[in-house]
Amino acid sequence: MKKTYLFIAAAIAGVLLFAGISRKAEAPYGFRKGTPEIKSITALTFGPTGVLFIGDSQNATVFAVDTKDTKKEAAKAYDVANIDAKIAEALGTTKENISITDMAVNPVSKKLYIAVKSADGTPVLLTLNNKNEIAPVSLKDVNYSSVELNNAPAVDAKDQRGRPLRISSISDIGFADGKLMVSGLCNKEFSSSFRSISFPFTGKQEDESTLEMYHTSHGRYETTSPIRTFTTTTIDGKEYLVASYTCTPLVLFPMDELKPGAHVKGRTIAEMGNQNTPSHMIWLKEANQSYLVMANSSRPAVKVSLDDIKQFQGSLTQQMPTSGGTNFTRLPYEKVLELDKLDDNRAVVIQRKANGDIDLWTSDGKNI
Repeated sequence: MKKTYLFIAAAIAGVLLFAGISRKAEAPYGFRKGTPEIKSITALTFGPTGVLFIGDSQNATVFAVDTKDTKKEAAKAYDVANIDAKIAEALGTTKENISITDMAVNPVSKKLYIAVKSADGTPVLLTLNNKNEIAPVSLKDVNYSSVELNNAPAVDAKDQRGRPLRISSISDIGFADGKLMVSGLCNKEFSSSFRSISFPFTGKQEDESTLEMYHTSHGRYETTSPIRTFTTTTIDGKEYLVASYTCTPLVLFPMDELKPGAHVKGRTIAEMGNQNTPSHMIWLKEANQSYLVMANSSRPAVKVSLDDIKQFQGSLTQQMPTSGGTNFTRLPYEKVLELDKLDDNRAVVIQRKANGDIDLWTSDGKNI
């Protein structure tokens, strides 16, 4: 009988030990181990420590990947001339066969994550460390989770010009206060959309809110133009989405109105010039002032002080052929393809120079 009790006790201990090992082996954030089937990398942003969100517009899905890149490092300046050629060389091809689709700075390790699309459309994820070393990021057998966007445009849906709508199912992503934020197009009549999705992902997704804004360059209210880039800020204790669109209006949306299924009209506070697409916006500090810095594809990058945004109380509702609204400053560089925050005072920039070269560099904290 004693032997039987000892056997049972040992068995129970074994079960408890196994359960303890299983708990230790469980991945955080409800992640599972596997290889995510990513068809495109449209947008990148970091969430909790080491978690990289990858927006895949072809799949209309956002993947959360545990990079395990969690070692805190000091922020050092990046400076790489002809970054596109160096990336191409690392991939065994030429710069004509690749395009850079997005870039994100890991806020902990300060390592750059750069998304690239090859000529055949294959997405590639790379890192660049502070020694300017380029390395591939393997997405095989990683801990990850995903959320598929509901009401996304059909794979074969096209706009009036015959352009595929699916590519704009995700136009930008961000993370704040435990929420993944996604802008893009949905399949509704008012198709400009914004989603706020709790992380860790639960599998349950509420309807997106749809957006409307007065487009000062076009001279009309619009509901089918996707936000191209966004961030958030606080004005008088209230949270706002700060967004910009093609041609380049700057619009505020109250975050507390962006509820599931709601249709929200934004307040246009600036027009920064047509025939241009804003690519990224971040907040930086200069002389103890907070500035919104926005990169543009065709026009110079701009900065807008938070104080000026707060002080502009009106809403632009008339067509503007040039620029107007909130005061802003044009910065001495244009055709910025990628932009992200390195620290409170500096940004990492990928810019197409006048001679066609694409360089990666870091601002000095004085001119941006």
